[in-house]
This record gives sequence, structure tokens and C-alpha cells, in this order.
Amino acid sequence: MSVPLSILDLSPISEGSSAAQALRNTVDLARHAEQWGYERYWLAEHHFVSVASSSSLTLLGLVAAATSRIRVGTGAVQVGHHTSASIVEAFGTVDALYPGRLDLGLGRSGHRRSQFGAEAATTRGGHPVLDAVTGRTQVRDGVVVPPPFDPRRITDRAKFLASIEALQQLGAEAPEFADQVAEVQALIEGRYFSSQGVELHAVPGEGIDAQLWLFGSSAGESAELAGKLGLPFAAAYHVAPGTALDAVAAYRAAFQPSEILAEPHVIVSADVVVAADDDTAHHLTSSYGHWVHSIRSGAGAAEYLDPTTASPLTPDQHRLVDDRLASQIVGSPTTVVERLHALQTLTGANELLITAITYDHADRLESYRLLAEAWAA
Repeated sequence: MSVPLSILDLSPISEGSSAAQALRNTVDLARHAEQWGYERYWLAEHHFVSVASSSSLTLLGLVAAATSRIRVGTGAVQVGHHTSASIVEAFGTVDALYPGRLDLGLGRSGHRRSQFGAEAATTRGGHPVLDAVTGRTQVRDGVVVPPPFDPRRITDRAKFLASIEALQQLGAEAPEFADQVAEVQALIEGRYFSSQGVELHAVPGEGIDAQLWLFGSSAGESAELAGKLGLPFAAAYHVAPGTALDAVAAYRAAFQPSEILAEPHVIVSADVVVAADDDTAHHLTSSYGHWVHSIRSGAGAAEYLDPTTASPLTPDQHRLVDDRLASQIVGSPTTVVERLHALQTLTGANELLITAITYDHADRLESYRLLAEAWAA
């Protein structure tokens, strides 16, 4: 029996389009996803780039209002840019009107010490899945596992650092990730006390029926913390295909049963585009490398280019993104289902989290529709 499929949406802005249209596309896709049987609809958080999901906490409510059954969540809140109270109160506000459908995903992004995903530059714990000597891409049981991407290859960090400055109050320092997760749990469970010992209650927020998830891309703090707390864990293969399998192994190794989970529960993400045949799917994704390059260069996600008019990547540009191109799962329904089954089998994932980006919204809808039908069959 196939595991459930869910969706991670960045609200991408296509070349010549607008943020408003991207947000309308997100709501439209969420409605269709519910009809097609997807388990969850998660919203990413990115700032000062050409994606419209900068305020995932706001978009969460809009998607919940537009749907009726599908679970809706954040994938993930960048906790370094938010206080624990603001996160819990935002979720509490949505849960008050749409109870029992929310997934509260938390990620380490936004902490100064995790700049450019430094956690993903190394692996510890678990079992390495790459050829550390040669740095060659492996194919393990049908799953592409490239060498880890070294964030030191990103030479222009000016925009990233400026974004951090703009998103935090002057002089503010984000707490340790583990401390902030503990604060969120305490606020939800009604046992929060300030540093001065004053008891505080989040209204709304306390007592919400939301599933708490932690996100990670390597065998580092996030994976280990999720395991120790007995929380479900999301491994970002779509962002870090070279280290996501290590993250799953570290999570399982650290797992301790809790009131929430008796056994580990993992969702693994993948970049996927499906079309009627392999050639059409590869054409639709021919500008995907340009989009990834805009991120890897330090400029941040650019508008998604029209594949019909986009110029080919130069060899140097291609080398910066070849791991993401190799690990993207593209093709006909049969091709994609085969590769997704391989990813699920190798990772032991309880669910798969699909993110699809195309220039045309209709092509993105068709990709998710074809995948849902093929997966169910």
C-alpha cells in the first residue's frame, strides 16, 4: 500500500507575473489538492525573494478558509524571525476557526549561527550515504544521492545578511532552537512561565489541536532534537539531497517514544514534475536550474523563467546546481511513481512531501493531478 502524499508550496512567482497571482494560484492548488486526496498542504516561508510565501502564518489561514478537510501547515516557520508567542498565537487564531486541521512545522532557519544552512555542510551521526573521497553522485537503490552541497561555494552573502537584519529587531538575538521549541510546547500546553517566573497564557493558542513537526536537512540538531522529543520529523531531500538521508538516520537513532509518537514518523520531501510523457516533463523543468542557480548564487529565488525562452545554463552555472538537477524527479506518471517508491523504500518514509514548480500554473495543477492518480493506482 502506498504511503500518503502531501504538498509543500512556495507560492512561486513566474516570469512576468505577480505575487498576487502566485497567492491566488496557491489557494487554487490547495482546493484541487483536497479533491485529489493529498494528505497535507504545507506552506514554506521565504523572504525578500520572488516567491509569495513570505508570511506563511498569514497564508495558513487563507488556505484553511479555502478548504475543508485537508490538513494545512507550515513547512516550516523560520523560528529565528518570530517569537514563540507570536507563532502560537497565530496558529491559535486559525485553529479557533478551523480546529483540528493544523500542522505546526518549525525550522532552524533565521538563526544567525545557521547562516546558509551551515548545518548541511557537515554530517554527524547515522551513516554517511556519499562517497566522501571522490565526491561522486551515487544512486542507491534507485535514489540519487549527490555529494553534500558546501554553502561556502556561495560567495555573495550580502543579501542574506541584509535579510537577517531586516527581519529581526535591532539588537535582538534568537534563542537556541531547542529552547524555542520548548517555549512553543509550553505555551500550547499551558505551562509557560517568563524568565521572571510570571505565568502567561496564549489566547488564542493554548490547547490548540495542532501537530508539531520539526524540519531538518542533515544529521544535525533538528533531526536529533525531533528524535529526543518524540516528534514527527520532515527531512528536506528536495533542498539537500546529499544529506537528507543522514538526517533520517540521525532522527531514528535519537528517537525516544513520547505521548505523541510511539515510533518514529518521517515525511521526506522531493522536487517532482509530472507530465503526460518524459519529454514534456523535461521541457517543463528546463528552466528549473536557472531558478536554483538564483538561490545558490546568493541573490535568492528569482522569478521562474519560461522554459521556452530561457537560455541554457553555462557550464559554471550548471556545476553550482547539478546536485539539485540530478535529484529532481521528472517524467511521466510511471517514471515518477517508480522513483518516488524508491525514495520511500530507501528512507522508510511514512509520507512523501511533494513540491512542484513550473512556469505555467496549469502545468503545475496537471503535475499534481497526474501524480495523485498514478500514486493511488
